[in-house]
Amino acid sequence: MKTLMRKAPVGALLLAAIFVFAPTHSRGQESAEGARKVLVKTAAVYPTLAQSMNIRGVVKLEAEVAPNGTVKSVVVKGGHPILTQSAVTAVGHWKFEPASQPTKELIEIKFDSR
Repeated sequence: MKTLMRKAPVGALLLAAIFVFAPTHSRGQESAEGARKVLVKTAAVYPTLAQSMNIRGVVKLEAEVAPNGTVKSVVVKGGHPILTQSAVTAVGHWKFEPASQPTKELIEIKFDSR
């Protein structure tokens, strides 16, 4: 039990360091790493709370895209909890090029206060 109690602050410190030193770019910048081209992108809104707390970072998402190009579902793969809902909402409105079958697209939304 004592060992676990000593490791808990170290784990919390490491988690905090990941959020503080995460790579940042321009505010609300999106990048889709999948094979399908994005036809319509809705920009992610930088949450007011995140701005006031100077929270920056990257939200990683996986979008399941239907053959007609609409986003069927979005799963958060990583990112600050305050930023994730805005990213999920934005990607949910995206439209991809049509394909013969459903695909999963990896997407990164970058939030920065600049």
